[in-house]
Parts: sequence; structure tokens; C-alpha cells
Amino acid sequence: MDISQVRRYLIDLQDRIVAGLEAFEPSARFLVDDWQRPTGEHLGGMGRGRVLEGGAVFERAGINFSHVTGQKLPPSASAHRPDLAGGRFEALGVSLVIHPRNPYAPTSHANVRFFVAEKEGVPPVWWFGGGFDLTPFYGFTEDAIHWHTQAHAACAPFGEGVYPRFKQWCDEYFWLKHRSEPRGVGGLFFDDFGADGTVDFETAFALMRSVGDHYLPAYTPIVERRKDTPYGERERDFQCYRRGRYVEFNLVYDRGTLFGLQSGGRTESILMSMPPEVRWRYDWAPEPTPRDWLKA
Repeated sequence: MDISQVRRYLIDLQDRIVAGLEAFEPSARFLVDDWQRPTGEHLGGMGRGRVLEGGAVFERAGINFSHVTGQKLPPSASAHRPDLAGGRFEALGVSLVIHPRNPYAPTSHANVRFFVAEKEGVPPVWWFGGGFDLTPFYGFTEDAIHWHTQAHAACAPFGEGVYPRFKQWCDEYFWLKHRSEPRGVGGLFFDDFGADGTVDFETAFALMRSVGDHYLPAYTPIVERRKDTPYGERERDFQCYRRGRYVEFNLVYDRGTLFGLQSGGRTESILMSMPPEVRWRYDWAPEPTPRDWLKA
């Protein structure tokens, strides 16, 4: 296990994604918001915040790296190993959410992360997690097929059973129970990868890197196709309404958001994922659309 190797990869991934998204913008650039927090009774560490707002293509885009340590592992991170609850931990990862301005360009989310947890009397445990998912407001079959083709390619070197398992996990995870509807068209989700000791560090790390490296090839061609599609106030209104579902999921269910808030993390970084403009209406619900996008 080499935490420094994971850290170098994650910082490089953040830089590459920032550069890939900035290439769409005529003038807007990512704000640099680096921070450090002394290790105390709860959470300490550092982070590299990169946030773009008010761009021609991206209304808000945030790509954050953080490397933190804490003295008490919160419930959201120890559900799979209750014997580690309350133990010491170290966590590092890159998390991003992209909200394009054009309603025909989908919101996207990605995260790759690494945890180490230990508690007196229990051997240290490490695991990887992550994935990426797509939330269109006006869906296009070709976009969803492209997205899932890249997701499949990210998993293929690790066995044919990996993509179906992570795809199903994503569909189940990004399901709004109180709405009985999916958040978008899915993608990949995995967590606790390596915690049971059946996968060695090198293989688990390689899988996380593959997921991270496939994000830009999965997302940027879709943005290129949709960013200049004509739209009006009707489409903008619907986009803002559907963004409300995104907020509901992140505040109620998302493990990353809950982990950050429960562990006393940096609020601005945690809530960076929220869209800049959102609307709610009373008692309106779409038809759910889960499907196998590779066979569409």
C-alpha cells in the first residue's frame, strides 16, 4: 500500500480534468482555492479546490482534491465494517460535479477515493471507491450509449463481470427512494473495493485509475455535441426544476456529502456540488427510465 502514489495520481487527475474542461471556455477559468486545516480532535488535512462559475459553457464546475485524517470514522464510512466505527482514518480523493449552462448538455458527477481505517485491536483496512454518472435533462440515446461504452471500457481489463456489477450498483445507489425515480442514466459506482482482502492493492488501484482516466473521454464528446444547441426559457425552466432532484439526492443520500458533514469537513468544498440555480414545483413526477444502454 502506497498512499503517496495514490496522492500523486489524484492530483494529476484533477489537473487533467481542469485543463480538459477549461478548453471549452473562451475566457472563464477555474478559481484556485487551496486550503489547509491543522489536525486536531476531529478532521485535519489539506485540499485543492478548483471551481469555475459563470462560464460560457459551464455554469458551475467544481473539481476538488482533498487529503484528510481524522480521529473518529463517521457512520457513513463505516457501514460495511462496524468494527471500525469510531476508529482513526485517512482519506484522499478527487470529487467533481459539472453543471453546464445549456439544458441539453447533461450534468455529470465523478469521484475516485481511497480510505485507510484502523482501530485498536483491529488490523488496518484500506479500500477504494468511486465511479461516474450522468444526469441529462433532455436525454439523447447516442449520448447515453457513448457514456456507458466508456464505462464498460474502464472496467473491461478487470473482468467481464465488473461493468454489469458496477452499473447495477450505480443504478441502485443513485435512486431517489422518496421519489421512486432514478437520478439520470447511471454509469459506474463502487465502494469498499479491497476492504474484504480479496483484491490486492495494485489491482484495486489500477481499477480506480481506469475509472478516473475514462471520465474525460466519456463526458467531453457529449458536451461538444450539446453545448451549442438552441434553447429558450422553457428548457431553462425545466433544467432548473430537474436540478432540484440533484440537490435532494446529495443532501439526503450521498455518502460523500454525509461523510464530509459528519466528519466536520470544509462546508464550501462539500457543497460545491450544488447547482447555482434550482427550482421546485409541487407534485410533478417523470416516468423512470432505467435501461441497459449498451443494448439500446
